[in-house]
Amino acid sequence: MKTENKIEKFYQKLGRPLDQFFLIRRQQDVLFDKKWLEFLKLARFFRQLPFIEFVLGAGSLALGNARGDSDFDVIVGTKSGRIFTARFFCILMFDLLGRRRQKFSHREAASDKICFNHFITPAAYRLRPPYNVYWQELYKKLVPIYGQKDKIREFFRANDWMERLVYSDDLRHQFYQPSFGGIFWEKILSGRFGDSIERMLKRIQIRRIEKSLKESAGFKPRLVFNDEELEFHPDTLRIHKLVSDEK
Repeated sequence: MKTENKIEKFYQKLGRPLDQFFLIRRQQDVLFDKKWLEFLKLARFFRQLPFIEFVLGAGSLALGNARGDSDFDVIVGTKSGRIFTARFFCILMFDLLGRRRQKFSHREAASDKICFNHFITPAAYRLRPPYNVYWQELYKKLVPIYGQKDKIREFFRANDWMERLVYSDDLRHQFYQPSFGGIFWEKILSGRFGDSIERMLKRIQIRRIEKSLKESAGFKPRLVFNDEELEFHPDTLRIHKLVSDEK
């Protein structure tokens, strides 16, 4: 099957044929822009958090298929050896803001909240297979919203399978460097003291993750939790249906 046919079928399964996708683009763009404006209001808070090298917008918002009750999916790139510390600060900050999606949130409750389902360090920049049309369409349209361009370029180079060869400037990428708060916490949590905090946060988070998985794991889950990557897609049935007859 040719690539363009795969893509057309992909959007048909999303409930919108490719030609219809373009015909009603204007109405979708209104919602799209409102959602992005709301998302970018939150993006600046990543500057306050330590050990985060970049943040990429993903999911329906990046695809341009967002609904009014859609949340904001992100991929968070962190420094090596501090992935659990970075995740802790993300959860703490956006819980305090009331803008983190809880694992059992229904769509209405999850609207305009950030879903932290993927963290990676440089060792895990090359994302895991399968490299089917769903993941290609999803990941080649990732939108940088925070971080240094060289790190984002490194991430895209590591994922040549997604057919996105380089980082390109995007008006939605407005924040590049950590603020004083992010720099301060990195200094405090560096060295041996930071290593001990990372180990403690790892133990606590792994224990909670394992407990959560017993309650929520579904069809062919994509679940990874180690020192280089944290990925939480507990049920991939919808994805399986979208690509089941790709071949």
